[in-house]
Amino acid sequence: MAHILVVDDDHNILQVLRMRLESGGHRVSMAANTTEALSRLEQDSIHLALIDLKLKDEDGMVLMEDMRRQMPSLPVIILTAFGSIDTAVAAMKRGAYNYLTKPFDGQALLAQVDKALAQGQLSTEVRRLRHLVQNRYGFDNIIGNSAAIQNVLERVSQAAHSESSVYIEGSSGTGKELIAKSLHLASPRSEGPFIAINCAAIPETLLESELFGYQKGAFTGAQRTKKGLLSEADGGTFFFDEISEMSPAMQVKLLRALEERSFFPLGGDETVHVDIRIIAASNKSLEAEITKGTFREDLFYRIHVIPIKLPALRERKEDIPLLANHFLEKFTREMQKSIDGFSTAAMEKMMAHDWPGNVRELENAVECAVAMSDAPLIDVDTILHNPRQIPANDDLKPFKDAKENFERRYLMQLMQLTQGNISQAAKLAGKYRADLYALLKKYALDPADFRIAG
Repeated sequence: MAHILVVDDDHNILQVLRMRLESGGHRVSMAANTTEALSRLEQDSIHLALIDLKLKDEDGMVLMEDMRRQMPSLPVIILTAFGSIDTAVAAMKRGAYNYLTKPFDGQALLAQVDKALAQGQLSTEVRRLRHLVQNRYGFDNIIGNSAAIQNVLERVSQAAHSESSVYIEGSSGTGKELIAKSLHLASPRSEGPFIAINCAAIPETLLESELFGYQKGAFTGAQRTKKGLLSEADGGTFFFDEISEMSPAMQVKLLRALEERSFFPLGGDETVHVDIRIIAASNKSLEAEITKGTFREDLFYRIHVIPIKLPALRERKEDIPLLANHFLEKFTREMQKSIDGFSTAAMEKMMAHDWPGNVRELENAVECAVAMSDAPLIDVDTILHNPRQIPANDDLKPFKDAKENFERRYLMQLMQLTQGNISQAAKLAGKYRADLYALLKKYALDPADFRIAG
């Protein structure tokens, strides 16, 4: 049952609203002016406020802003007899969830109230998620006020309470594992184990024994019985990172284990049952991998129940100043340096950069700049002074990663040069149009973006 505060200087309106809201199962408190409303907010746990725009000698929108300063998550619906689009837009811009014009239909009122309460609850869950992740893992890839990252966090908050499998897709460096950990941390399984495995980092010959475990003597070198990682995750969450790199043969075995939530260890004849939630991730489009025949469609549908798409940093550039300053604070503290911030030119340079390595690349760039700077501000010549160099804290990339990085940069230059003209681009690259389209899809590049830019 939600507790709703209704603020109106008309006693009859207050009574009508109270009866309608109570008929919808809500608890109602009433106030006739600003002083009473703010007092109620301090004394009671309020979930939603309905505020009349024209209070006697007072402004309802000013009251709304005062209340939201006290309680930023409070959803507010503005009520007015002076309905106009301009008023509605002004109310929304200043923080109102929605706007209702008197006289209003009772069902419409309850419908708006239910939606506002749901949104308020979701906002509370997102803040709780941010707090949990900040305390446990740090904020690095989850910082941001952009609509893109807010949508991701809302989706994570909603998915966390489900037992359904989650599939996370995003380019390298966007924070897929952090999102997977956040899902686990906000879920009812948070007290259970979180086990992660990178399918690209383990040879196929070892992956089966790592996942399922083995009995002593199951193969040469198996000198003792070993519990598999799936068993280690019992009661918790299992995260398959880069699942697109799993071999077709291993995909068949995994599919059966996921369908039955049971398996046989290598060399064993007793079934092992597990209670786990599955989260999988890839920096590739699994639909494209299915088309190429490298990923099983039935496994795709098993893991692709709740999809979460992580935006590339170039798609949420408004978050770059927040992230850059966060990393600046982190590295100046670690290196015990006194650097106050970035020059305007340095920030403009970061905003203009494409960031193919996403948040991880930005972190590396700031770390390098802090290490190489002795000035009070990081200037344009210090940040991204040589984008082609290997970041200071990165090892040499595997050939596969380096090849994909080159392919993506080449395709972007090709699209920029031809302004998104596929026929011309295919001719310059010496590729068939179909092959070029497949490559563009692989790296989530849309020719239309380059036509607009052109």
